Amino acid sequence: MDIEHEVKRKIRTPYDFEFLAGAIWERQHENISSTTLKRLWGYIDGADTTRRTTLCLLSQFLGFDDWEAYLASLATRTDIESAAFEGEGIHIDDLQPGDRVEVTWLPNRRCVFRYEGEAHFTVEAAENAKLHAGDTFDTAAFLIGQPMYLDNLCHADQSPTADNISYVAGSRHGLHTARLI
Repeated sequence: MDIEHEVKRKIRTPYDFEFLAGAIWERQHENISSTTLKRLWGYIDGADTTRRTTLCLLSQFLGFDDWEAYLASLATRTDIESAAFEGEGIHIDDLQPGDRVEVTWLPNRRCVFRYEGEAHFTVEAAENAKLHAGDTFDTAAFLIGQPMYLDNLCHADQSPTADNISYVAGSRHGLHTARLI
């Protein structure tokens, strides 16, 4: 994970989360609670919806302007692109509007997404997930073994709001499968 690489340590214990919160404060003079970090890492439950401001703060800690800039960088990184092109995931550059992507993650989650173009997707089917048919979101890639980060999530039964919702699935173990169907 990029954050762990940045601080040169694995984030696994309560002390590690306190350390990371302190490192973010030292560098950016912004508070982020160790509990929020624990949720993001899947150490405790509750990372299903993450505020965009939190993702932006972590992206800025890595030297990016915001969350979108970080996602854009993932699209151009050779280590991720190589994995994606070798069957380890799906990148939006591999898709055409109308293509369908199926992803699964633990314990028994499955979703099918339709690519609309320009990094935008619509949920067609969802099993045992907090996403539902008709929801829409943006993302750059679906990478096996990596969490699935969705931005600008809009639930089908809600009107779009100015407050963008971000969602992470598979925060502890990443995606189990990602394939075109």
